[in-house]
Amino acid sequence: MMLTARTLAQLLGAQLQGAADQWDQPLTKPASLDKAVKGELTFLSSAKYRRQLADCAASAILLNESAVSSAPADAALLVVDDPYRAYARASREFSREPQPYAGVHPSAVVAEGVVIGDQVSIGAQAVIEAGCHLADGVVIGAGCYVGAGVLIGQRTRLMPNVTVHYGVTLGEDCRIHSGTVLGGDGFGFAPAAPGWERIAQLGGVTIGNRVDIGSNCTVDRGAIDDTVIDDDVIIDNLVQLGHNVHLGQGVAMVSQSGVAGSTEVGAGCTIGGQTGVNGHIKVLPGTHFTGQSMVTKAPAEPGVYSSGWPLQPNTEWRRTVVRLQKLDKLEQRLKKLEQQAASAADEEDSE
Repeated sequence: MMLTARTLAQLLGAQLQGAADQWDQPLTKPASLDKAVKGELTFLSSAKYRRQLADCAASAILLNESAVSSAPADAALLVVDDPYRAYARASREFSREPQPYAGVHPSAVVAEGVVIGDQVSIGAQAVIEAGCHLADGVVIGAGCYVGAGVLIGQRTRLMPNVTVHYGVTLGEDCRIHSGTVLGGDGFGFAPAAPGWERIAQLGGVTIGNRVDIGSNCTVDRGAIDDTVIDDDVIIDNLVQLGHNVHLGQGVAMVSQSGVAGSTEVGAGCTIGGQTGVNGHIKVLPGTHFTGQSMVTKAPAEPGVYSSGWPLQPNTEWRRTVVRLQKLDKLEQRLKKLEQQAASAADEEDSE
C-alpha cells in the first residue's frame, strides 16, 4: 500500500489540515524534524523542538492542535492528541523488517507431535522439542531452541538464537530478541560446607501478551511457582530477572538492570538503567526508580526514587570524595561544637 498523508490520517484517526496538494503525495520514510525533506514524514512531540517546525521541509507532519499555527504552509498536517504515540503506530507501516521464512525450513529439527498453527515460520537450524504448541502466526527465528512443552501464543516472534527452556508459556504478540534465555535455572543453592547443594528449580516462566524482551536478557524459571511477566511489559537489553519474580502489567525495565528472586514489581513501575532491586520485596504500583538506583527495600509509597551518583566534572568529583572520607571527623567536630554551644547557653541562663 502506498503511504500518503491521507492514508495515514485514516489509519491514525488524525485530522488532516495544511497544504492540500501534499495530502496524496507518496511518503517514502520517516525522518527527524530538522532533517526531513520532501516525500518524508516527521513529527513534533515536544515543545522544546517547536522552533524547528517553521523551517521543516517534510511533506507531512504529525503534531497536536497547539502547534498548527507554527507549522510550514507547504506541508500536510496530521493533527492528533498524542503525536509520539501516533508516530509509533505509523512507524510500523514503514518497517523494512524482512519477511520470515515461509513454513518450516528443511534444516529445522521439529519433534513428532508438535502442534503447529497456520502461517507459522520456523527458521534454519531451529530446534523444537516434543510437546510444544505454536499458535497461528508464530515466528521462530534461525537457530532458536524451544524446549519440551513450551506454549507460544499467536503472532509471537522469537528472533534468531533465542533459547526457551522447557515449561515456558508465552502469550500473544510478544517479541523476544536474539540471545535471550527464558527458563534457565534460578540461582538456588543451600549451604553445604565446604560447598553448596543445588536446589532443583521446579517452576516455569509465564509471560503475558504484548511483552517485548530485548537482546541478551535472562529470565530464570521459578524455584517452586512460576516466574511471571504480565501483559504489556517492555524490557531492554541485558536485563536479569531472578526466580519467582513477578512483573506487573506495563512495567518497563532499562538496560543492565536486575531484579532479585521473589520480588514483586507492581503495575506501571519503571526501572532505570543499571538499577538493582533486592529480593523478597514488594514494589508498589506506579513506583519509578531512576538510573543506577540500589533498591534495598521497597518504598512505603509510590513516587520517583533515586540513589545513583550524578555526573560531575572530575575535579569536583575528587573534592567530593575527599569530603566524604572526612564525614566521620566532621560529625564528631559538629557534635563537639553543639555540646560547647549548649554548655555556653546553660552558663548564660544560670547567670
